Amino acid sequence: MANVRPPGGRKLKPVGGAELWWWYFMRFSGLILVFLALGHLFITHILNNVEVVNYKFVADRWANPNSGLFWRFWDLTMISLAVMHGCNGLREILAEYIASPGRRLFTSTLIWSFAIVLIGLGSYAILFFKKDENYLRRYQAANPEIAGAVNPKPAGSAQKPEQVANAAGSLP
Repeated sequence: MANVRPPGGRKLKPVGGAELWWWYFMRFSGLILVFLALGHLFITHILNNVEVVNYKFVADRWANPNSGLFWRFWDLTMISLAVMHGCNGLREILAEYIASPGRRLFTSTLIWSFAIVLIGLGSYAILFFKKDENYLRRYQAANPEIAGAVNPKPAGSAQKPEQVANAAGSLP
């Protein structure tokens, strides 16, 4: 379907068909992704110390019998929407520069094949993840100072000046 361009050159909303569905998808997925990404950043960088966000953090979160399903759904939704949103945006940009319908079809096929592979790999990793207790034991044995700390320094906590001086040695 051909999109009509007004005199300013900006594309109008498609009239119907698949392009209209993708037009709405981009708006809704973008809005949902804002909340998912901001929630992800808040949880991993503000509520938790970045030093403890590692394999154990994710494994504990996904293996939790009370909230594990929620977190897997959150991550699966975020990765699926992000890949589809990004690939559709790339398809739209390339469609403006590729004039031949055959080349557009070929390019779209490559983009969506790539999207299917990425979503498939991400879904497999999230849905079939099993916590590796043996790895966690080896990690704790190799890194006792890191592994034993649940949250060594809560986000936003400031040290007292004497603690900083003691940690740095004697100040001149």
